[in-house]
Amino acid sequence: MVKGNFSDEDDDDKALSRLSELGELIRFHNDLYHGQGVPEILDSDFDLLWRELLDLEKKYPHLADPNSPSATVGGRKNTPFAEVKHHVPMQSLDNAFDKDQLSSWTDKVQRRLETEQKISAWTCELKFDGLAVSIRYEKGQLVQAATRGDGFIGEDVTENVLTISDVPKILGKEAPEVLEVRGEVYLGIEAFNALNHSRASLNEPSFANPRNTAAGSLRQKDSKVTASRNLSFWAYQIGATWLKSLGFPINEHAKKFTDFKEVVSYIENIENMRHDLDYEIDGVVIKVDDLVLQKQLGTTARAPRWAIAYKLPPEERTTRLIDIEVSIGPGGQATPFAKLEPVFVGGSTVGTATLHNADQVKEKDVRPGDLVVVRKAGDVIPEVLRPVISERPANTRPWEFPTSCPACKEQLERTEGEAATFCNNYECPRQIRGRIEHFVSRGAMDIEGFGEQRVDLFVSEGLINDVSDIFRIDFERISEMEGFGELSVTNLKNAIEEARSMDLGRLLFGLRIPHVGTTVAQLISENFQDLEVLKKVQMQDLEVIDGLGPKIAMSVFEWFTNERNVDLISRLQHLGVNPKSESLLLDDQDKTLLGMTIVVTGRLQGLSREEARKIIKERGGKSPGSVSAKTTYLLAGEGGGSKLEQAEKFDVPVIDETAFENLIKNGNLPK
Repeated sequence: MVKGNFSDEDDDDKALSRLSELGELIRFHNDLYHGQGVPEILDSDFDLLWRELLDLEKKYPHLADPNSPSATVGGRKNTPFAEVKHHVPMQSLDNAFDKDQLSSWTDKVQRRLETEQKISAWTCELKFDGLAVSIRYEKGQLVQAATRGDGFIGEDVTENVLTISDVPKILGKEAPEVLEVRGEVYLGIEAFNALNHSRASLNEPSFANPRNTAAGSLRQKDSKVTASRNLSFWAYQIGATWLKSLGFPINEHAKKFTDFKEVVSYIENIENMRHDLDYEIDGVVIKVDDLVLQKQLGTTARAPRWAIAYKLPPEERTTRLIDIEVSIGPGGQATPFAKLEPVFVGGSTVGTATLHNADQVKEKDVRPGDLVVVRKAGDVIPEVLRPVISERPANTRPWEFPTSCPACKEQLERTEGEAATFCNNYECPRQIRGRIEHFVSRGAMDIEGFGEQRVDLFVSEGLINDVSDIFRIDFERISEMEGFGELSVTNLKNAIEEARSMDLGRLLFGLRIPHVGTTVAQLISENFQDLEVLKKVQMQDLEVIDGLGPKIAMSVFEWFTNERNVDLISRLQHLGVNPKSESLLLDDQDKTLLGMTIVVTGRLQGLSREEARKIIKERGGKSPGSVSAKTTYLLAGEGGGSKLEQAEKFDVPVIDETAFENLIKNGNLPK
C-alpha cells in the first residue's frame, strides 16, 4: 500500500490506476471492518488510504468513479448472519484530522444555510472505538438488533445483543409503539484485560485490542460465547435525557455548546483525559444541534452534512522494523528495543519502541525487516505490539538475544524462572552512565545542567565515575571544556549545591534501590529522619511501615547493609549530602492532613497532580494511586475519569481545589 504521488505533469492514466487501486483496497477493508468484524489493518492506516482517495478525487474530479467508496457506506458480503434492512440508513461520518479541517467544515456548513440562519448550538459526543448497532423495540420489547453492515443492510445479532447487560430488554410504559435506538457496542479496557488474563491462564492466545475483540464477540454464532465476553453499550443519536429515562446507558461526556470555541476546548480536554477512561475512543463527534437545520443541510450518499468526526491522533500505527538492539539499564537489565522507520503515533514521531524482554520478542516473533504495529498512548513508552505476517519479507529468521553485554562484553545472565536478562558487571560503562542519569533526573535529585550528553561527556573525560563524584567535580577543568562558559559553570555549581539539601525521599529514589520508586521512597522518608538513621535500620523497623510489603522491606534492608552501598552513603555524607525528611521537619500544627488518605485525579488548575500529592504527604496524609473504601477524599480536577466512578462506588466525598486548600489550612472542610 504505497501512497501515490502525482505532480501536475502526471497523466490521467496514472491517476486513474491509483484511484482504481485505492477503491479496491478500501472496499476490501470496508468489508472486513463493517461486514465481517475482522479488520486486517489499523484504523489509522485505513484513514491514510481514505484521505489519499479524497485528495485524488478532488484533484481529478473527471476521473472519479460514481461507485467510489466515497459515495457508499461500509461493506457486506460473506456474512453468516441473516440480513436486516435498516428502516433508516446507518450512515458513516466524514472526518477531520486537524483544527484547520474542522474549521473548514464549519464554514462550509454555515455557507449551506440561508443567510439569516445561524447555527446556535453544537452537540459533542465521544467517538467510541467499538461496533455500531441499531436496536429496534416494538411495544417496549426488544425485537431486533443489527450491525451497520453497508449502511442499508446489516446483520441480525439479536440473540447476542440480548446478552449485553447494559442493553434494556423491556422499556417502560412511556416508550413509543416503535423505537429504533442507535449506539455502540464496546469492550471496556478493564474487561478486556481480565479476558486476556483468563485466556493466558488457560494457555490461549491473547486478543489484540478491545475494538476487534468486541466486534468478534458480537458476531459469535453461539450467544453463550458473547455473554462470556462482558460487552457494554452506549446509546446515542436520539435525545439523551429521554433515552436515559427509558433505561439506556448514556455517556456522561456528551455536551452541548453555543460557541464553537467551546467545542475546540472540549476536544482538547478530551484528548488530555482519554487515558483516564475505561474504554477506548478515537475521536469526538460534532453535530449541529438543531433538527430543522439538520434537515435543511441534508446528507451525501454516505454521510450527514450536519455532523463530522474529529479524529484524535492514532495510538497505533504500522511501520518498518529496521533492527532490534539491546540497551543496558542502570541496574544492569538488558532490554531489547526496536529501531523503527520514524512514524507519527500518539501525538509524536516515534523512532524506537520497547520490546520488554527476550520472552516477549520470542512470543511476538518480530524480526528485523518486518512491518510492525506500534502503540503509543499518552506518555507511555512506545511499544511494538505485533508483526503484520502477511507483509513479512521472505527468508527472515527469528531474532536471537545476544549472549554478551553490548557495552562491556561481559556475559549476560538470566536466572531460571525470571523474565529479565542482566549484565552483572557493576563497572559496566552503560550502567555507570545510567545510574548517574537517574540520580540527576527531575524525579530524583533534579540537578539542572546534567542532561544525557553532559553525563556522557563527564564520564568519558573521567570527571565522574559514580554519583558521589558529582559533589566533588572539578569545575576548573569543566570551564576549560568547549561549550562551558562562566554562566553555565556557575549554574551547574549552584544546582549541585542545592542538591546537597534535597528531600530525603528524592535521594532514596535517586539511589536506585531495587523496588523503590518515588512513592515507596517518600513513604520511607516519612518514617526515617535522615541517612544516619537509615544506615542503622533493622528489618523490624521496615516491616512495621504501613504500605511497605516484605519484599520491598527486605530489598531496602539488604541495600543498606551492602558494603559497597554503605561506602557510597559515607562518601555522600562526607561531601555534605545528608538530606532530611521534609515531612518529619514540619511542625505538628502543619500536619493538617494527618491520618487522611486523599487520591488525586484529573487536571487541576493551580498545581500539578504531583505537587498536590507532595503537599498531602508533607502534611501527614497519604496519596495512593487508586480509590478504595479507606479513601478519605478524592481531589478531582477536570476530566476525573474512572476514579470518579470508584469514589461513587465507595461513597468517598469528592472535593475541588478550593476545598483542598481549606483542608490544608484547617484540616477540615468548610461547613
